[in-house]
Amino acid sequence: MSATTAPEVESPETPEVDSDVVIETRNLGKVYRDFWGRKKVAALKALDIEVKKGEIFGLLGPNGSGKSTTIKLIQGLLFPTSGRAFVFGKEARDVTKNERIGYLPEESYLYKFLNAEETLDFYGRLFDMPAEVRRERSDKLIRMVGLNNARRRQLREYSKGMTRRIGLAQALINEPDLLILDEPTTGMDPIGSREMKDLIIRLRDEGKTILLCSHQLADVQDVCDRVAILHLGELRELGRVDELLKVRDVTEVHAKGLSDELKGKIAELIRNEGGEVVTIDNPTTTMEELFLDIVQDDRPGSRPSAT
Repeated sequence: MSATTAPEVESPETPEVDSDVVIETRNLGKVYRDFWGRKKVAALKALDIEVKKGEIFGLLGPNGSGKSTTIKLIQGLLFPTSGRAFVFGKEARDVTKNERIGYLPEESYLYKFLNAEETLDFYGRLFDMPAEVRRERSDKLIRMVGLNNARRRQLREYSKGMTRRIGLAQALINEPDLLILDEPTTGMDPIGSREMKDLIIRLRDEGKTILLCSHQLADVQDVCDRVAILHLGELRELGRVDELLKVRDVTEVHAKGLSDELKGKIAELIRNEGGEVVTIDNPTTTMEELFLDIVQDDRPGSRPSAT
């Protein structure tokens, strides 16, 4: 029996990709196999998502849901077993796309004996940036992430929150069009977390596209435009955050200027009697409640786990 099994990839022909779509996956799947080529686990199954230009897209899921596998496939670090992934209209395995991507991993692998300025200068050199550009860009980023007073301290003296900040600055050194952020607020206190989320929104408003992977569901609810929820390697929910969190079978009416007699009447009667309808809409749940509702029916051991 062969020790390796060739990926079951599709035709190398590249179909047209919408210019407003930064990331697209089509029937994307990944099966991990053992040494003998036998199927070990299906980490990702037929994933179809689009991340559009200028949005913050959240990728959610419990451990083993396929998030890390998806990120690696998008970056071209893994080859798919089935389906395809495109970034900026190019195959994910095309390394030329990486010049336009910034990546903040869950664990930043930075040189602890360098300070913030030296760290950003080092990564700027990797992109062949001229010395003057590196200095200007490094100074701007250090100020942007709030590390101006610690710019000459070695990274080994940084807290976890400070490390996340310099990690984000490193991800921005090449002025990327696409940012991939894996747990960007890990280790931050509430103030630092809020500042990080505000910065992410600011980057979106400046035109960057952001793929955010996080276990902090409140963070996702605060900043993401759309989300995809993965569980056991499958896409379980996809859509705009505000739409997904609406409770469809309940309607709330917020009104003011009503007498006690009018409070129980429907919106038309409120208007007829001179009251003001402030809002008539669906109440919303929370990202945490939505997430748990999707995954709670799958008990441990009921289905094969993914990685």
